[in-house]
Amino acid sequence: MTTEDMAQEQSLYRQILGRRWDDVPASIRALHGRPEGHATFRGRAVIERGGSIGARLVASILGFPRAGADVPVEIHFACGKGLEVWTRRFGGKVLRSSQQGAKRRNEELLAEDFGPFRVLCALEPRENRLHLSVRAWSFLGLPLPLLFAPGGRTFEEDRDGLFHFHVEVESPLTGLIVRYRGWLRPAGEPTDDL
Repeated sequence: MTTEDMAQEQSLYRQILGRRWDDVPASIRALHGRPEGHATFRGRAVIERGGSIGARLVASILGFPRAGADVPVEIHFACGKGLEVWTRRFGGKVLRSSQQGAKRRNEELLAEDFGPFRVLCALEPRENRLHLSVRAWSFLGLPLPLLFAPGGRTFEEDRDGLFHFHVEVESPLTGLIVRYRGWLRPAGEPTDDL
């Protein structure tokens, strides 16, 4: 079996993290651990939207969900051959992206595509969290200035064995565009007791 074959038998996040995979808490490994197939996770989220005209316009164009205090969330993963397609449902709103590995300056990164935009992120395990830090971005393959990249605190964490997420998308031009945070568990487990 070649090294490439062995890598394809590992999940995308495990390939990117390499030896650091074992530093990631179990609830995060459970969500990102499958190399092939489908999985669904469900939970709840709080969603905030930025108030500026620019932030509202960008959020609408990119299809981010509306603000809400106790929004049902479902994420379906389709994984195979180093690619993951994420279909996120926030209430009735659907947000899709695809993820794959990328290399930049000898750093293993996560590339996430939202329509014509690609964002490259470093995966950084620290304590009980997995941080995602933007390293570069592009539009239709054309590099864009990092200064204007969508940023904000984005991390996944384990709280008492339960997967939690915190995603912020903001820009120096618009301020906060969207922030969503909440929890997820495998679809077969009850979600109404938290």
